[in-house]
Amino acid sequence: MTEQRFFVTGSRGFETQLFHELRSLVARSARAKKVYGGVELHGSLEAGYRVCLHSRIANRVYLPLAEFRADNEESLYQAVYGVDWTRHLDDHGSLAVSATLSRSHITHSHYAALKVKDAIVDFFRNRGGSRPRVDKERPDLRLHLNIHQNRATLSLDLSGWPLHRRGYRLQHAGAPLKENLAAALLAQAGWDERAAAEYSLLDPLCGSGTFVIEAALIAARIAPGLDREHFGFLGWKQHDAALWQGLLEEAEQRIVEAPDTEIVGCDISAKALQIARDNALRAGVESLIRFEQRAVADLAGLQLQRRPIIIANPPYGERLQAEQGLATLYSQMGRAFRQFPGARVHLISANPDLLHRLRLQRTGRKTAHNGPIDCVFASFSVDEGPAVPIATNGPAAPAAVKTDDAEIEALRNRLLKNHKHLSRWARRNDVTCYRLYDADLPEFAFALDRYEHADDPGRVAFHLQEYQPPKTVDPERAAARLDAARRLLGELFGTADADIHIKQRRRQKGREQYRKLDRQGERFPVREGPAQLLVNLSDYLDTGLFLDHRLTRAMIREQAQGKSLLNLFCYTGSVSVQAALGGARRVVSVDLSNTYLDWARANFVLNGLEDESRYRFLQQDCLELLRQPRRHGLDERFDRIFLDPPSFSNSKRMEGVLDIQRDHAALIRKSAALLEPDGLLYFSTNRKGFRLDELLSDAFHIRDITRATLPEDFKRRPKIHQCFEIRRK
Repeated sequence: MTEQRFFVTGSRGFETQLFHELRSLVARSARAKKVYGGVELHGSLEAGYRVCLHSRIANRVYLPLAEFRADNEESLYQAVYGVDWTRHLDDHGSLAVSATLSRSHITHSHYAALKVKDAIVDFFRNRGGSRPRVDKERPDLRLHLNIHQNRATLSLDLSGWPLHRRGYRLQHAGAPLKENLAAALLAQAGWDERAAAEYSLLDPLCGSGTFVIEAALIAARIAPGLDREHFGFLGWKQHDAALWQGLLEEAEQRIVEAPDTEIVGCDISAKALQIARDNALRAGVESLIRFEQRAVADLAGLQLQRRPIIIANPPYGERLQAEQGLATLYSQMGRAFRQFPGARVHLISANPDLLHRLRLQRTGRKTAHNGPIDCVFASFSVDEGPAVPIATNGPAAPAAVKTDDAEIEALRNRLLKNHKHLSRWARRNDVTCYRLYDADLPEFAFALDRYEHADDPGRVAFHLQEYQPPKTVDPERAAARLDAARRLLGELFGTADADIHIKQRRRQKGREQYRKLDRQGERFPVREGPAQLLVNLSDYLDTGLFLDHRLTRAMIREQAQGKSLLNLFCYTGSVSVQAALGGARRVVSVDLSNTYLDWARANFVLNGLEDESRYRFLQQDCLELLRQPRRHGLDERFDRIFLDPPSFSNSKRMEGVLDIQRDHAALIRKSAALLEPDGLLYFSTNRKGFRLDELLSDAFHIRDITRATLPEDFKRRPKIHQCFEIRRK
């Protein structure tokens, strides 16, 4: 037989499982090679037929008919027209065309598919015959066009319908897995003909029964394509009907009528179980599956003859409220699964942050995609020890002080996940200080920032601020979790205890917000763009650098050339430094705190910015300064003003009390009075629930630039600040 080249696709992320399956199917009669997006197969037409009939993991089998450049629509049309279509289709036949495009001059997939159809129709019409018709449901010839970087491949889709459509699932019980994805997950879990003889298989949340039916098909060696009504090659002119009939008969003979296996599907819903039974009947495996109506918490009475492989697709919760509702289910699953010593547990979950509630030893983790939903396929083992009794009335109460190892494992996984993403992002963007974690897990409610020393790049320090836990959380338990987090940071990142600084962020009262926490006085420089800025991680609640305004500072630096800047409530002067390094001709920094002004001066000196004629520092109450600017030596106008007041302040050195929600309109109006006619005022606040006074729009052009000033490391907490660009009308 002539050797053909096939391209086989499957579920994204499971190309390795597909590769090994295809090698076992075609044995030595064909060569398989894993490539981007699937597996390339070289062999006879029989190899392609075998994949269509026997593959449980494949989704499409393509046979390339032509390859060519497609720089534009005309070259695409001419290349397709140049194929001898009489070898593939009769003039009275039917066809359907689909297309995928990437990084090419042709950008509209529907239009590209239409061009292919037009070329084939014109090919037949110009030969004086009839023209083929379009049939999208069951055409004689289903073609697929793929264009990548202007290189086109036009293929016959041998599968016709996607191969996951086995034909047995006419109903489902909501959000089911595709059959080929379920088969890929079973393969990842180790379920094959040998395992079917050694283990039981249990799906405690079986829904419409996809896992248990696919498992039964494997145990009985029933080819998944045996009962399909249609394949894409059946109307193809080169179809070898005798070869195909022989393969069907061979597949029939391979079936094991009564395999020695135990497969159990449970669900709390009687309706779902009836759907599952009907699907199993259509698949011909109803006698191999035992269905029982049980809630997860009621698995204690389930009798299994062998150690089980447990596999499940728990409900997904894409909103926090739904996730909170799923927490109980995950805890119940963990206690239920521990009832089966030696069990192997496998879950596909869109809620990986809940997996720690299983309290099982994890043995594997793999990224998976259930349609558009990003998931993980996590594997666990159950100890061989005595069974753990199942409680049916909700999660067990946590120990008084001891931190749950599963909670720590969840924190470990989240820190590593965040670090993997953010470290790459930081390297690409030359960022050396960033937020690594921000209360991602409800059990560990703290923010964690990473600071790299500018004068010792190999040294990294962490600043951990614990959000005040609610009164319902035992203080000793909260302290134990915090201590466990500290130890985990040392373990994961090799950080010494001296470089891990832990504080509790809670609502401040009176003068507590200014209270010094420590007297170590250690400042060290960090790098941000062209600037070096001093931070102190030990002595104050904040470090001297608000990381969430990194992009705001960069924006002001980029606009600063030849401009003047007034920085009100300047804190440690980081905005002022960036403006000066951006070429500002004049920078005035104002703050009531002499400590912070000294810190700002030190930042200027650190960056070689010591021209007193250009850089000025005023120790003033900003509210009083704005009421009478000339009296306090401010008799000029500015191109840029940065206004980032505290949300609330009642310092005894201020003449009044500042409440930013109440006072922001007056602050903005008085600050804008110091602007040049074409000047810009940047106003920012981190006040929770802040609402800008609508009346300000009568006098000002206002643009909300919050999204543009939100860095990548703070996108998990988009309400960290609000920022507005304001111009006078």
